[in-house]
Amino acid sequence: MSNQAQKEVQLSPLTAAAEACRAIMETYTPEELPPAGRWHYHQGVFLVGMFQLWKVAGDNQYLDYIKGYVNHLVDEHGNLLLDRGELDSVQAGLLLLELDEAFGDSRYRKAADKLLHLLSTMNRTTEGGYWHKDKYPYQMWLDGLYMGGVYTMQYGLRYDRPELFEQVLYQEKLMRTHTRDEKTGLYHHAWDESKKMPWADPDTGRSPEFWGRALGWYALSLVEFLDMLPAGHEGRGVLEEALRDLAGSLVRYQDPESGLWYQVLDKGDRPDNWLETSCTSLFVYALAKGARLSCLDASFKEAANRGFEGLLRTVYNNDKGLLVLPEICIGTGVGDYKHYVERPRSENDLHGVGAFVMACVEIGRSES
Repeated sequence: MSNQAQKEVQLSPLTAAAEACRAIMETYTPEELPPAGRWHYHQGVFLVGMFQLWKVAGDNQYLDYIKGYVNHLVDEHGNLLLDRGELDSVQAGLLLLELDEAFGDSRYRKAADKLLHLLSTMNRTTEGGYWHKDKYPYQMWLDGLYMGGVYTMQYGLRYDRPELFEQVLYQEKLMRTHTRDEKTGLYHHAWDESKKMPWADPDTGRSPEFWGRALGWYALSLVEFLDMLPAGHEGRGVLEEALRDLAGSLVRYQDPESGLWYQVLDKGDRPDNWLETSCTSLFVYALAKGARLSCLDASFKEAANRGFEGLLRTVYNNDKGLLVLPEICIGTGVGDYKHYVERPRSENDLHGVGAFVMACVEIGRSES
């Protein structure tokens, strides 16, 4: 191991989170965050991680940076420019809810209301499950539960709309029913009710593979839902069981040497498969938070720690002294095994950095 890598391993969780944020902040102004000029989950995931860091570190440079991104795209009347036919456009609404609480500027609540209304207009399967995007008719993707569900439940919690909890829990039930694999306990990336897509199983409509980041979004959603639902809520038991079941499966597929997880989770024995950092970060977060909330046994915190240590062995400093998180899969549609393992890998893509910051903050919180 190089001296540089050894230095990175010694980073504390919150220092690693701060360094990851600094790397992005020194590369992009808030308005330049890619894809620039769009209200999008890429920026949303990173900035949600930054919000979590701000809450524990109290450094207002983070709050100012987040506000700069949001105010660039949301006017004083709460109007915002976005792609209206996809769940991905909703996730960044979490920033609006946080800024409304922090500043009380009416633009944030107005924009949040618009996003909630947008969900009510989206196309659905015959059972009422959200299509992932208009251009993907009758398809539910695991990603969508986080993109739309966590925002909806958070809105319900903040603005006293408990009926929204039931809507979210129903979406989770549909997702679990149609994508969970009985043999492995893992979840297929997507389900096509129409069974028309080339990747759809002709009998089940399921996609063929277990893509890491998709399961990461699902695992993240479960722990966020459990954090928000009231202690006595009747939906908690089902979610806790689903989380325990998934966590057990994830640990079975964790690479024992590196602590990381593979791009295609159950095929780590194939030479063209590769260890991917964004899904690892999401699993670290979910396992650590699940243990902290007492929804998971403490042994799962040990698995989270192994994953986090693996991430710290993976990051490095570039020639500008900025932290780099490598081996991040770029945005990815649904496909076969070849499709996933041949997807380009990137460094400091916001998918990965945002998830890494969340993992750092959660590991730090669990250790305090």
